[in-house]
Amino acid sequence: MAQIHPTAIIDPTAELADDVTVGPYCVIGPHVKLGEGCVLHSHVVIGGPSTFGKGNEFFPFAVIGLKTQDLKYKGEPTFLEVGDYNVFRENCNINRSTTPETKTIIGSHNHFLINSHCGHECHVGNHCILSGYAGVAGHCTIGDWAIIGGFAALHQFVRIGEHAMIGGCARIPQDVAPFMIAEGFPGQLRTVNIVGLQRRGFSDEDIRALKFAYRKLFLDKKANVNDSIPAILEDERYGSNPRIQRLIEFIRTSERGFIH
Repeated sequence: MAQIHPTAIIDPTAELADDVTVGPYCVIGPHVKLGEGCVLHSHVVIGGPSTFGKGNEFFPFAVIGLKTQDLKYKGEPTFLEVGDYNVFRENCNINRSTTPETKTIIGSHNHFLINSHCGHECHVGNHCILSGYAGVAGHCTIGDWAIIGGFAALHQFVRIGEHAMIGGCARIPQDVAPFMIAEGFPGQLRTVNIVGLQRRGFSDEDIRALKFAYRKLFLDKKANVNDSIPAILEDERYGSNPRIQRLIEFIRTSERGFIH
């Protein structure tokens, strides 16, 4: 049976798994679904329609699933979909989508630190970290294992590639390629995220391939990035490496352009 503190307020349309814990002064709004093992510590506000998988943990004053802050919103039912085992720390804020045809989507095993924010229609992958006060504007996409540093700010529609790391206080107006480190105001690529990749079990060969591609694509400020791609793909040693293939796919599908 769910453990619900007597001061909590839960809308009758909300659906809670049998072992959910709801602490003091929490508010769970209409059409919220909480999966097995979710824990709301105290003073948490969850709005809906929104669905949460199992094992999610909410710390005091987290505000998750309230309506979008987009001024175009007209009051229709909009959605937030969250996976499993995410941690939402104090004052974290994540909004629902702006239109009924779309969703804000959060994957699994992510860590949203104090005062971090994800806007409407954001898609966050798995195993990501948003550090304290990181701000992610609407329609952004964050790939698996990415880290967004404290006080970093992402412009609307920006994509952060998987295994990328964004330094603290960075301003990110365009896409950041996967496997890279970006920092600065405005943000610039600094190098391959070597330590992060080693921790994730990337092979030495993969890391050498990415360093080769980084030099070819981004270090020569006079060269056009797209003009450098054919030579990389034709390289006998690294051209067929799947990490290189993914990096180039990301670049070719960029709509905002990418920082370098």
